[in-house]
Amino acid sequence: MNEGETSATQRTLVVATMNRGKLREVRDLLSGLPVHLISLDEFPGIAVAEETGSTFAENAAIKALYYARATGHWALADDSGLEVDALDGAPGVRSARYAGSQADDRANNMKLLNALRDVPSEKRTARFFCAMALSSPEGVLATAAGRLEGFIGDEPRGANGFGYDPHFYVPELGMTAAQMPPEQKNLISHRGQALRAILPEIERQVARAAHVRH
Repeated sequence: MNEGETSATQRTLVVATMNRGKLREVRDLLSGLPVHLISLDEFPGIAVAEETGSTFAENAAIKALYYARATGHWALADDSGLEVDALDGAPGVRSARYAGSQADDRANNMKLLNALRDVPSEKRTARFFCAMALSSPEGVLATAAGRLEGFIGDEPRGANGFGYDPHFYVPELGMTAAQMPPEQKNLISHRGQALRAILPEIERQVARAAHVRH
């Protein structure tokens, strides 16, 4: 059996995250594909990729290629975050470390709300943006993106999400991203949109690789 295969019809795909919330979303959305999904938890000795890009798309490609080469398997990576219009797009690519490199969700949300303290609710427009990349050890195979528009609210609502989800209000649905059931969130989330956009390319690349093997 060749490296990267788990059976004649399955290919190992590393989901380049240790975030259990992200991993759960990816598993749900890719459950029908002929791939064996594993996370970075399977490779404890690998150093974390340096996200040196200035955009989500650059960081997604950097991470996908890095982890594909480090593990020897195909890798699926995303870079996602929150863009707030009143803050000129911040926290942006620094969303996960907005309040510092060791910051947790609570610290990031507190800094965000403090930055928006004098901004009226109608001007708190924001979006979740996700860039995604699929890579083999030889190079990036596909990219995609998705976005979800909303507003930032002061009071956290819901317990289903992570990150900024409890403060990200989607007016069309009358709830925050953290109040949505997982199935509903997967349908409309920025990550769900990016995954569905890249899904046909993953299928095509898997089929193409299987054809080459035979």
